[in-house]
Amino acid sequence: MALLIKDDCINCTVCEPECPNSAISAGDGIFVIDSGKCTECVGYFETSQCIDVCPVDCIIPDPDRIESPEQLQKKNQRLMAAA
Repeated sequence: MALLIKDDCINCTVCEPECPNSAISAGDGIFVIDSGKCTECVGYFETSQCIDVCPVDCIIPDPDRIESPEQLQKKNQRLMAAA
């Protein structure tokens, strides 16, 4: 599933450069994750890098965008092919 940044984001910017798919960007008051680009770092890392670096633990799995590891891998392959 794609990840979601909750409203308690403090805009510290540490998550944005960690995303291998450039899925994280500044939003209106908090950072946001583009679900079309988020693969939870599948194909790059063992864990989601943005979650690992977030100092306030405000990044969670998006319950509205449930994807299996296989689906995330296919999304990663599509994104890599398009790059």
